[in-house]
Amino acid sequence: MSSIPADLRYTNDHEYLKSTDDPTIVLVGITDYAQGELGDIVYLELPKAGTSFAAHDSFGTIEAVKAVSDLYCPVAGEVLEVNPRLDGEPSLVNSDPYGDGWMLKMKVTPADVAGLMDADAYQKHLG
Repeated sequence: MSSIPADLRYTNDHEYLKSTDDPTIVLVGITDYAQGELGDIVYLELPKAGTSFAAHDSFGTIEAVKAVSDLYCPVAGEVLEVNPRLDGEPSLVNSDPYGDGWMLKMKVTPADVAGLMDADAYQKHLG
């Protein structure tokens, strides 16, 4: 059974947004369900800080033993920081997707975040 923290927001594409102390700043990553489906993650291609994306734009790729998949931006925003640890330790996405395995820190519009699924809706989405 996948872990679905109640304090996060989710997308149909299995990305999550995690709030920070600043309501306009969020962490973006993939869900426990997504990392489990992908298997052992071996490489991530992520954007540079300063890059802006519209909602649903591809912001990078994730390569696992089983497959290569696009990563999609949950909401429009600007990348403030990319998790530097993932360069040398992409497996953090497998071992701690909601903690050390976050991918991007983004500046977003809080109303956009509120429009994403909560944990109950994401659980129903998974079936």
